[in-house]
Amino acid sequence: MSLSPIRRSVAPIAFAIGLLALPQSLLAAPPAGFDERVEELRRSVGVPGMAIVIVEDGATTLAKGYGVRKLGARGDVTADTIFPTGSTGKAFTAAALALLVDRGKIDWDDKVIDHLPGFQMYDPWVTREITIRDLLVHRSGLGLGAGDLLFVPRTNLSRAESVKRLRYIKPATSFRSGYAYDNILYMVAGQLIEEVTGQTWEAFVAEQILKPAGMLRSTSDDERRFATPDRAHPHARLNGAFRGVGDQAVLDEKDGLGRNAAPAGGLAISAADMARWLRIQLAKGALPGGGRLFSEAAAKEMWKPHVLQPITPMPAALKAAEPMFDTYALGWDVQDYKGAKIVSHGGAVFGFQALVVLIPEQDVGFSILINSEDGELIRGLMYELIDHYLEVPAQDWPTAWRSYKAGRVAGALASFNSETAQPAQIGPSLPLARYAGDYADPWYGPIAIRADGGKLVIDFKQTPRMTGQLEHWQYDSFRTRWDDPTIEPAYVTFSLDADGKVERITMKPVSPLADFSYDYQDLLFTPAPASK
Repeated sequence: MSLSPIRRSVAPIAFAIGLLALPQSLLAAPPAGFDERVEELRRSVGVPGMAIVIVEDGATTLAKGYGVRKLGARGDVTADTIFPTGSTGKAFTAAALALLVDRGKIDWDDKVIDHLPGFQMYDPWVTREITIRDLLVHRSGLGLGAGDLLFVPRTNLSRAESVKRLRYIKPATSFRSGYAYDNILYMVAGQLIEEVTGQTWEAFVAEQILKPAGMLRSTSDDERRFATPDRAHPHARLNGAFRGVGDQAVLDEKDGLGRNAAPAGGLAISAADMARWLRIQLAKGALPGGGRLFSEAAAKEMWKPHVLQPITPMPAALKAAEPMFDTYALGWDVQDYKGAKIVSHGGAVFGFQALVVLIPEQDVGFSILINSEDGELIRGLMYELIDHYLEVPAQDWPTAWRSYKAGRVAGALASFNSETAQPAQIGPSLPLARYAGDYADPWYGPIAIRADGGKLVIDFKQTPRMTGQLEHWQYDSFRTRWDDPTIEPAYVTFSLDADGKVERITMKPVSPLADFSYDYQDLLFTPAPASK
């Protein structure tokens, strides 16, 4: 799953000529022919279903579904169909904390340990200094996606236990020295909310945000989501060389994100409900029916940039999408585009992608939700809509983003084939039974490797159904063939000591495009002490 922001095609928009001469009433609406273009693009990319909502000047000008909730089943997507929205939910966790700031329960710059006394980071100094604000802005020193295997693709760990494991994750850089996207500290934020309020993150968000916002179809927990008939189902391409290549397949909807990580991206929201969230954000916390969800001061704080993000150079066809500055605020990305400030956040859990975009100076917001992993569709439509509302000349963004992704996939396939085509026909060094044993990583926990019928079997003990065979690759490296084909394959490498005993096990993803949440490279398994 990726809980990270999405950073990843149809005719050009036909409203470029004479755009400035159009009456304002025509500009304050989605582009002409937008429905037809979206449907054409959805079909050509192969996305099963999607929903789009647009809010302008405090009014909803579009809230509509396209396609189906699940391939091979009856049920069209509507404006009321709920979609898991991944990391766009980080803004809701920030808003939940903002409510507590407004009520005097916490301050953004309170030390985390003042509210979670048992909380620890790897470095004791960081433990003492890290603040609530730091939890939200990806500057803790942890590496990209560090600890995500505590909840990806599923887990039997509680949130409290997962937070305890954080003390064993080594930092990649020094504290507050730079940006690296993480999910696990939003998990900490959720646990802090529970400690302060006595309510779980799920209950607090449902009662204190979704309900007063009028987002009554949206859910913060799996039980209510799975009890909602009008819900989208996940899809992914699995039958190619690696995930993301091949034909669209329906996934098990109960996979993709452990409950412990819900504060990092566990909401399911409909387009109609998302319209209310967009209106609240653009109104700086004011509720559509009167009153406030959070204060204007809190709204300002949540959009205030805190950390510079590195800017990825884009190819010529996408150069206009390359910002001059890219920053992270409290649960939001804030960057420039053609002279305008864009406040946004992408989201992904396995089988779904989402995007929320705000153009504050135009009083416009929109969201795009899909039930597949084809993010190029979202990016293409995003820039078409922004261009429309900024009244700048149109360009064929969908084609450009599709070409960009196709190039990345082609490059990954070439790399994958060159690296995997000719493994050395050497090894393994030991009889298979001598690789078997119980092993543990300090932050993930235990795995078991067993010899069974002349084969090795690996079992990630805290991740239900994460089991599979180890097939010899080369030397003392093996490749996983998971029983669940949706789990990213990995190389598993055994290192031996001078006596020929397994000293440690390391892993890395097989796919060059593996989602960063499969942070196999951060694992270091060593033999577990014999139980007494």
